Amino acid sequence: MKFFPKGVDKGSLLRLSLSLIEIESQSHYPIQTQTHMKKITHKYGIGLLALALANFNLLAQEDGEKAASELKPLNVIGAQTEAPTLSSGLRNSGSITEIPKSISIITGDQIQAQGLKSVGDIIDYTPGVNNSQGEGHRDAAVIRGVRTTQDFYRDGIRDDVQYYRPLYNIEQVEIIRGPDALLSGFGGGYGLINRVSKKGQIGEDFTVVSGSVDTFGEHNVQLDKNMQLNESTALRFNIFGENLDNHRDFYYGDGFGFNPTLKYDLGDGSTLDISYEYLDQERFIDRGIPTGADNKPVKALKDIVFGDPTENFSTHEAHILRAIFEHQATDNLIGKLSASHSDHDKLYANFYASAYDAANNTATLDGYVDTTKRKTSILSYDLSGEIETGGITHNISFGAEYLDTDNDNDRYHANWLPDFNSDSDTEVFSIVRPLNLTGGVGTNSDGNTTTNYYTGANRDRADMTFADIKVLSFYLNDEIALTDSLDLVLGARFDNMDIGVSGTTTGSDEDDTISPRIGLIFDLTEEASVYASYSETFAPKAGDQYAKVSANDDKIDPDTFENLEFGLRYDLPMGLSLSAAYFEVEANKPEYDTGTMTSSMVKSDISGFELQLIGTLTDQWFLSAGYTNLDAKASGGGNLREAPENMFSIWNNYTVSDRLAVNLGVIYQDETVIKTGSSAILPEYVRVDVGANYALTENTIVGLNIENLTDELYFPHSHSTHQASVGAPINAMLSITSKF
Repeated sequence: MKFFPKGVDKGSLLRLSLSLIEIESQSHYPIQTQTHMKKITHKYGIGLLALALANFNLLAQEDGEKAASELKPLNVIGAQTEAPTLSSGLRNSGSITEIPKSISIITGDQIQAQGLKSVGDIIDYTPGVNNSQGEGHRDAAVIRGVRTTQDFYRDGIRDDVQYYRPLYNIEQVEIIRGPDALLSGFGGGYGLINRVSKKGQIGEDFTVVSGSVDTFGEHNVQLDKNMQLNESTALRFNIFGENLDNHRDFYYGDGFGFNPTLKYDLGDGSTLDISYEYLDQERFIDRGIPTGADNKPVKALKDIVFGDPTENFSTHEAHILRAIFEHQATDNLIGKLSASHSDHDKLYANFYASAYDAANNTATLDGYVDTTKRKTSILSYDLSGEIETGGITHNISFGAEYLDTDNDNDRYHANWLPDFNSDSDTEVFSIVRPLNLTGGVGTNSDGNTTTNYYTGANRDRADMTFADIKVLSFYLNDEIALTDSLDLVLGARFDNMDIGVSGTTTGSDEDDTISPRIGLIFDLTEEASVYASYSETFAPKAGDQYAKVSANDDKIDPDTFENLEFGLRYDLPMGLSLSAAYFEVEANKPEYDTGTMTSSMVKSDISGFELQLIGTLTDQWFLSAGYTNLDAKASGGGNLREAPENMFSIWNNYTVSDRLAVNLGVIYQDETVIKTGSSAILPEYVRVDVGANYALTENTIVGLNIENLTDELYFPHSHSTHQASVGAPINAMLSITSKF
């Protein structure tokens, strides 16, 4: 396949492409209230780069010949033909049937077939998990009734910086529900969402180019190129560029990611994977609309953006290095040494509706700017494998981990001048489309000109926080085969956590924590097994959660969790797999109340059950369905926020012919309270998604996915009473993927 006309120098074009996507490093300190332009070079440069790399071998072998390899066809269905397995990044890898936990694995094929673009899209179709708003600038999930922005992992390594995580370089996504320090390392308080990276493939040469565009104007292009450098080395590039758009006024965004990985086969079963990732992201922040007298989002306000067209935005730049060395330590044990370092620079600026007056048709706007600079280094080593002692088989894993994080947060409050109101932190505006506010300057509801200052002589610097977090851990897990059909799982993790906080306020804390795990797995038949497990874990704070602590304040303490679970797994005929689980979770979270300016320990008790059915009904019909029932209460007796009693999802993929597959998905979410203990609610909703994939050739697939086919007005999540997100109306996305 040729992309270049005769006479065009490929090297020159490649250099041109690289120059077009040169990334500007912009300082946002101090904060400047200015218009943030889209990075147009991303829009065009990434496309040229993808075409150039797809057609040109950057690193040729010494003999100048490309290694011969058979090109594997793309999978149009996305069905799992084999039982999914956890990646080696987690402490207990292997078949999910051997782990006493509720686990969902979403493969790359399924991501492609469903047209999933984000971690949030994956969550929509996962039992026991639903999305939260994340204030419009970060992934946020509610796992078994408890909201989290930090239980995210990459190759089993904690990734708690708060941002939207792309999928361009991801092989599969693993969602594990319920606390368990053994699987996740420290953290994973509610469960975890682990992204598994694409790595170099020795013995293969391939290029996959894909692109998509939807009816809102959002578009994306990706390149996945693997090159065999020699018999023992492979280089893989994953690159993406995107321009975001949606149904809301002023919304924009763009992103660029570059992730080269190098794989070495060192012989004797030893491998080394080295990767570097660069991310650059910017997007508009929209925190939604208020609720009214009926305690529901005001539908009449669905088209109003309660923000500033130029001052509601988030930027994020990241440099991430990873190295994984695996080797055969003994005849029975595999050793793995992992090292990573990440450097994140993030800014979040926003205005939002903090109050709503229906009688006067006004909204009160509050706002702030958060900056985050975060560096984290993690080093771990573990051994795993099967050994025998006294005729008893043990499947063991044990090791150690060290984490060191330096975190720098600043927060600036909105400061409106002249101060027409008693509180200069807020200002009242008449509700019109658009609000009379641009660039921090506007006309308030009384007709007076008002100006916001984040910086300068009039700035309100609410907080300056420096946090240093060090965690040293040792862990051991042993799955003991008591009989041919009964396994006992025993494990424990020891963590020494040392946290120091300085800046506007100071505090420190040092804790030694032991997190136990015990479980039983009983094989009823070859097709069915039952399990019971109890586990504990803790999770230290992340990012700006260290703000406003003091020496005698318990807010610096980690969150703690306990999980009791009983489950069933059953392999049904025709390739279907059924899993069911009943669980009880107790969570203790130190929380800061901005209203009373005090900290307290908030206890939550959650119980419920989950059902998951996945596999093939026939040779042509692949199905994935899940149901969750939750009873989630806070210590005061009120319902937990964004924890619906009932959730259901189903996705069907049917192969019509060798070339055509069609799919149908349905999501149902029960009503739920917006804020713990409040009467404001997000109404129940049903969303219907459809799609089709058509193979133009064996290695080129065109996809059409339509989200919200019935064009239902719905409100999927919220941040608070007056910040409910407006779900997208009907939207079609056209995509094409080609492998060569």
